[in-house]
Amino acid sequence: MADHPVDEKLPPLKMATTGLQHVAAMYAGVVAPPLIVGAAIGLTATELTFLTGACLFTAGLATFLQTLGIWKIGARLPFVNGVTFAGVAPMTAIVASTEDKSDALPIIFGAVIVAGLLGFIAAPFFSKAIRFFPPVVTGTVITLIGISLLPVAFGWAQGSSPEADDFGSATNLGLAAITLVVVLVLRRFTRGFVKQIAVLLGLVAGTIIAIPFGVTDFGPVADASVVGFPTPFHFGAPQFQLAAILSMCVVMVVSMTESTADMLALGEIVDRKADEKTIAAGLRADTLGSAISPLFNGFMCSAFAQNIGLVAMTKIRSRYVVAAGGGFLVLMGLCPMAASLIAVVPRPVLGGAGVVLFGSVAASGIQTLVRASLDKDNNVLIVAVSLAVGIIPIAAPEFYHSFPENAKIILDSGISTGCLAAVLLNLVFNHIGGQGREAEDVTHPMEAGNEISEASRAPATP
Repeated sequence: MADHPVDEKLPPLKMATTGLQHVAAMYAGVVAPPLIVGAAIGLTATELTFLTGACLFTAGLATFLQTLGIWKIGARLPFVNGVTFAGVAPMTAIVASTEDKSDALPIIFGAVIVAGLLGFIAAPFFSKAIRFFPPVVTGTVITLIGISLLPVAFGWAQGSSPEADDFGSATNLGLAAITLVVVLVLRRFTRGFVKQIAVLLGLVAGTIIAIPFGVTDFGPVADASVVGFPTPFHFGAPQFQLAAILSMCVVMVVSMTESTADMLALGEIVDRKADEKTIAAGLRADTLGSAISPLFNGFMCSAFAQNIGLVAMTKIRSRYVVAAGGGFLVLMGLCPMAASLIAVVPRPVLGGAGVVLFGSVAASGIQTLVRASLDKDNNVLIVAVSLAVGIIPIAAPEFYHSFPENAKIILDSGISTGCLAAVLLNLVFNHIGGQGREAEDVTHPMEAGNEISEASRAPATP
């Protein structure tokens, strides 16, 4: 029997180039948290480079755990793991509340270790929630993942920083558009291997085109050292403070919720459905990766939704391709000069490619919703309200401004709030108290189910 495409081992060149494409798609997401937290602490340029390299290195280790797996650890799906952005707000809050900034990273690392270990213990129990994720829920969540990521692509398209003079300039938006067009042309008019690495080729073409406009900066390559290793506990031994631990435990719950949704999404895309056992193994990889990460000066790790779009678009489902990407991440952590090569790609170029990647995730969610029996009025309402709740942080970023900071960690994640809303509404409408209205069809979402029930359709008896 032939191997499932998820377990397929591709030729070395194809494995390397497609793996590098995954790294290019998620690089900005991995390096952003250490840059933000490091800047808040006031790290020097050298220390900031070290912290960024450490996060790349630990992302590679976590990706190995997730894709290759050991024992009951790892979903063994084409998942890239990296630093979760959900932890940025609480980590900067920890920095702000720490009097001696030199203690900030040790306190963060201690909190992440504890949260990771507790998450590892909770993984098999958390995975039992799979029964509450029918297509109406998974389709909604997958769609929300794509919609939530699109603003990231739009931000990249405008430039590297909102404070920059050229942010949102015609040049930046033009480069994003050119990159998008290159990717679309390659996808439309090429075949085979070239078609599959269209995003990588688009990034290379966009970077070259950007050179005359002065947007491509090769300075990081010239300044980077060839060899570097993330020395364990470089910033000091971990410290354990209750408030910090509690805040990172909340982040861990959010991260596990998003990872569960991501695994369900990827399972649909690669045609290997993520069951309870797979989700438990995947969550163990997430949480163990998070617990190990601080040993090498890294932060909490989670599955990267960005790369789901790449899998959906390229149709390359091999987990070994993503494992190769993990190898590149480890290499970048050990060789700062290699890491700097990816950093050369201008943000607008990344933004142009991101539109295709993240839009592909939303499209996959819509495909799942097609199978969600939307001719039932219950399911239409579940999707409608859940999408609305999940889009709040995107459409109205200050909507939850008066809520406590710990609550905002969850509320500001549209994926988490939309997921919770979909699960709860599915329970209320389709499970609790029976399924009395589940069979009712609707011709319009605003039409009352009882007005078009089978009983009302039947001709009156004289």
